[in-house]
Amino acid sequence: MGVMKKTFNRLNLTINAAVIALCIGITGCSMNKKAASAPAYDATDYVKELEITEAGQNKESFADSLEVIKNFDTKLSVPTYITKVNDTYFIVDCYHNRIIYSDSLDVPLTEWYIMTGEATQPHTLASDGTVYLVDDTENNRILVFEKVDDKFVNTQILNGVGSRPHYSVYDESSDTFYVWSSKTGELFCLRHTPDDTRMYLTDIRSIPELNGIYVRSFSIIDGDIYFVSGVSDDGQKGKIYCCDLKTFEIKKTIDVPDELAGMVQITKIGDYYYISTSTDLTGNQDYATLVRTKKLESLIKSDYEDIYSTYFVGGGTPYYISNIDDTYYLTEHRLMDHQIWSFKVAGNEITDVKTVY
Repeated sequence: MGVMKKTFNRLNLTINAAVIALCIGITGCSMNKKAASAPAYDATDYVKELEITEAGQNKESFADSLEVIKNFDTKLSVPTYITKVNDTYFIVDCYHNRIIYSDSLDVPLTEWYIMTGEATQPHTLASDGTVYLVDDTENNRILVFEKVDDKFVNTQILNGVGSRPHYSVYDESSDTFYVWSSKTGELFCLRHTPDDTRMYLTDIRSIPELNGIYVRSFSIIDGDIYFVSGVSDDGQKGKIYCCDLKTFEIKKTIDVPDELAGMVQITKIGDYYYISTSTDLTGNQDYATLVRTKKLESLIKSDYEDIYSTYFVGGGTPYYISNIDDTYYLTEHRLMDHQIWSFKVAGNEITDVKTVY
């Protein structure tokens, strides 16, 4: 019995090692990476395949001839988003129509490299570590990049993405990229199989109530998706929409005061919802601010804390908040000397507020 048990244990170890090797070799996963809870996508059900670009038809050859260019501006022009993928930082420099990258935040902007200058007023970048999605806002399209020999190659493209696609997120729990069309109330869903980078448009979900309202972003919180309050030409009162992420059914709407109607983003940090606002209901940027509240339903009662001028300079337009490691980053425009902030939150207390760029 002892010999049989040892043989069985060795067999188990061999099988487990083979499974792990197969996982790493075929899907690129690692034992340290949290697995997505959604079933692996098999590319049998989709709306559309993304178009392969000329560079994507032979990406290795294109990468060989691609010259990487350093950023040539000493200042950012309306930065909208900062993120980190693996060991690389990315800044979406919206009004310079480019995305730049670096392995450090401690170097001047002229030491960053240009990932792309082919997007017109991009707002965000989303990645699962394999592919990189950029919302090309003014061209109503999505650009997909892959890293080949440490160079970023635009391998795929999706045209006709609503009107001004404005915000992109990769959600690990559903293994899906979500791209929001800011003026048509449509959410474009994209996926790829574990062993291939070919992207597929798998679904286009919509909220008819948001068609024609300028909604800048959404947030996935505890299995639900929240769409910020937006403004419209006919002056509809601002509302936050909370929907079920899987069914897209509207679960509730939350009224907001006119002064916060032109929201940018909702971010849950600790016990608070942090809300950046660009304008009031009429589009006046003088109301731009950053507030936080423990209950979104309390906003209409003006039960919120305005933290913009308390912890930051104030007077500009705070935009998107992102989380990198143990630090939060806030992009901002209208202030030349304060365009990206970093801060930390410990026990609901905001600490270590610094100017990054």
